[in-house]
Amino acid sequence: MTRRAHLVVMARAPRLGAVKRRLARDIGPLAALQFYRRTLAGLLRDLGRDPRWTLWLAMTPDRAARRTLRRGRYRVVGQGRGDLGARMGRFLRGLPPGPVVIVGTDIPDLGRDHVARAVRALGAHDWVFGPAADGGYWLIGAARLRPGPRDPFAGVRWSSAHALADTLANLPAARTAYLEELADIDTGADLARYLG
Repeated sequence: MTRRAHLVVMARAPRLGAVKRRLARDIGPLAALQFYRRTLAGLLRDLGRDPRWTLWLAMTPDRAARRTLRRGRYRVVGQGRGDLGARMGRFLRGLPPGPVVIVGTDIPDLGRDHVARAVRALGAHDWVFGPAADGGYWLIGAARLRPGPRDPFAGVRWSSAHALADTLANLPAARTAYLEELADIDTGADLARYLG
C-alpha cells in the first residue's frame, strides 16, 4: 500500500508590512505585498491541483488560519509558536503517515515537478533538500519511515548561509537526497536577478 504524501506550504498572512520585509525595504511595502500575493496564489493554484499529495497551507499568525477560507484542494492550519524549526518540526511529527515535504513561498520557480521529484526521492532516502543559493534551503522533506533525530532543527541558524549545513549536521546517519539549487527572492537584488 502506498502512503500518501503531504505537502506543507509555510506562509504568512498576506498583510501590508507583515510579509517580505527585506524585499519591502528595497521595493516598498506595497510592491512586496503584491509580489507575495501573486507568488502565493500561483503556488497554491499549481500545487493544489495535484492528486499525488495532500496540500496543507500552514499560516502564521494562527488567527489568520482560522479566518482563511479553504479554497481549492488544500487544508488551512496554523503554524503554532516557536522559531521556524519548531514550527516545521510540528508538521514532521504531527501529520498523518506518509512522507512530508515542506516549502516556503519565496521561490517563484517552484512547481509540481519539484515536489514530485522530492516525493520520489523519499522512496529511497530519509531526507531530501532543495538547496538555495544563499546557504539555506527552499524545500525539506522527510520519509518518516525510520526513527530520526529528536530535533532535526536544533541550533540551526535560520536566515543565514549556515541553515542547510546546520540542519545536515543534525542528520549525520541519514540517507539524504538533493534537488537542484533554486534562488529565493528576499531582496530587491534577488528580484532584479529573477526578472532579468
